[in-house]
Amino acid sequence: MAKLQEIELFIEDESQDGVFAISLVDKPAIEEDFIALSKHDQDETIQLQVADEERRIAVGYALIPEKRIYRKMQPKGFDEPVEFNIYFTKETIAKTQELYMRNLNANNATVDHEKPVQDCTVIESWITEDTKHDKINLFNVEPIMGGWAVMMKINNDEVWNDVKAGEYKGFSIEGLYKGFENLKLEEEVKELTDDEKIQQIIKILEDGNN
Repeated sequence: MAKLQEIELFIEDESQDGVFAISLVDKPAIEEDFIALSKHDQDETIQLQVADEERRIAVGYALIPEKRIYRKMQPKGFDEPVEFNIYFTKETIAKTQELYMRNLNANNATVDHEKPVQDCTVIESWITEDTKHDKINLFNVEPIMGGWAVMMKINNDEVWNDVKAGEYKGFSIEGLYKGFENLKLEEEVKELTDDEKIQQIIKILEDGNN
């Protein structure tokens, strides 16, 4: 099986790139340089936690550094879907969190990357810098160095009931990033079969004798 390409997503233009909304989701979605990225099911380290039921507060990670995340998409100009992994460095995540707060995006919330919702606000946003003493430990969420932790206040009755019912399993970012332009066509990255390797060697030898 061919090794999947690994695409680093990064911020190039601070006036345009970064996260402009956070979504409560169960299923992931992604397309081109627009990224709508949710958590992996069954990954307990990044599950959304109901931190305070009375205050209607949920806590979880929005991004984790260097975590390889499988994607499959068919970008413009590609004949077939392409499978690859994306990842973010801790520097990109820190810049993402900074721009998100600087641009006053805390009230921009959606569910399932489709429906904008009111009365859902990010009231705290921070980068985990000390796994032993970080605040994230208070909410039974595993601390991850360089992760972007988010605390959301959910006053929307319908959304809150869905959160408690487990309909939404994690926070998900919506934003713009560079890096997808480095995605290569499948034909350019696939591993050669043994026969193909032999044929290439024969061709090289034949060319060398001409």
